Amino acid sequence: MSRVNSRSSTDSAAQLPLADDLARREHAKARLYVFCQLGGWGLFLSLQIIFTLLLGDKGKRGDPVEVMIARNAMVVALGLLMTHGLRSLVRRWGWKQLGWKALFPRLLATAAVVSAAWSAFGFGYTYGVLRESWPMKYSPMLIFTVSWLNGTMLLIGWQCVYFFYHLFDRFNRSEIERLRLMTSAKESELRALKSQVNPHFIFNSLNSLRALIDEDPARARLAVTQLANLLRYSLQSSQLETVPFEDELRVVNDYLALEQVRHEERLRLRLDIAPETLALPVPPMLLQTLVENAVKYGISQRPEGGEIAIIARSEPGLLRLQVTNPGELPSISATVQNALAARRAASTGLGLHNAAERLRLLFGERATLQLRAASPSLVVAEAVIPLRAALA
Repeated sequence: MSRVNSRSSTDSAAQLPLADDLARREHAKARLYVFCQLGGWGLFLSLQIIFTLLLGDKGKRGDPVEVMIARNAMVVALGLLMTHGLRSLVRRWGWKQLGWKALFPRLLATAAVVSAAWSAFGFGYTYGVLRESWPMKYSPMLIFTVSWLNGTMLLIGWQCVYFFYHLFDRFNRSEIERLRLMTSAKESELRALKSQVNPHFIFNSLNSLRALIDEDPARARLAVTQLANLLRYSLQSSQLETVPFEDELRVVNDYLALEQVRHEERLRLRLDIAPETLALPVPPMLLQTLVENAVKYGISQRPEGGEIAIIARSEPGLLRLQVTNPGELPSISATVQNALAARRAASTGLGLHNAAERLRLLFGERATLQLRAASPSLVVAEAVIPLRAALA
């Protein structure tokens, strides 16, 4: 039997340009961060130096201008280092994924704490380590409080700029993913008409119906209803991103009932479905793709036929679907005959690849679709779907 793995080396090679593009984007974002960080704090230092030069020796300290500039440079350098450390914590804690209601109190608290540490270090170094005398008529606590409030406002502004940028970047990426999803959905609709419920299948079903009309009119009427259900579901579900697994299972039962008209006792079905999985969301025609593969390569090509098993389990945070059928995967050292068979199976392999890509777009990188040999005579197609909302 010849089947095409959705994670073949060809697919991996096709993903390399996407990985390179992602790496370039991350590198460009890192360069932009360094530029903005150095540029912003450099501008702040320049303003501080300008005010220092304007004051000159009229400052309340009476310090030389060079000392005042050095002190300002120390304060600005400390602010740069603290905001860089704050960025690392924000990334580690995953705050960029939070909404504004959850983010805003964290932003205020973090700015207040970092500003307190910033002011404490500056005051402690100046009047504790260097032991400079207090030059002002106001109390140290009042000046510390003013410094803390100024630092808090500055850090709030820094964080707002930082989060607004990432909010805009996330919006852009979500729009790109949405467009890619729309394209994939349209491709899935075409595959549903051309491949999932293809003219060859309809032709075979109509031939079976013609034979049943005289032999078993009641079963013929039921088969017509099942074929209509399958076609209706294929058309209607193409407008949806996900459907309840129960709906997908129902239409697959209709599909297999039509196939049993042709294969009769050669096609046997075993369902092992956990009840809690029936309401979980799955991409439409996903199970249909896996089952059609199993019929085409596990039943049709074997004179004795075999059993197709559909297994669904709900695990912590994910839905695991498995479709098993008798057969074997092609070996890596394929012969010319294997290559020709794989070429004949190219349309189905493309369907598996597109189904895997749609899973990724809807549910992220945790979603997978794999084809593997469970034993020398048993093939398993497995889809793992995270239990979270699909992209809007």
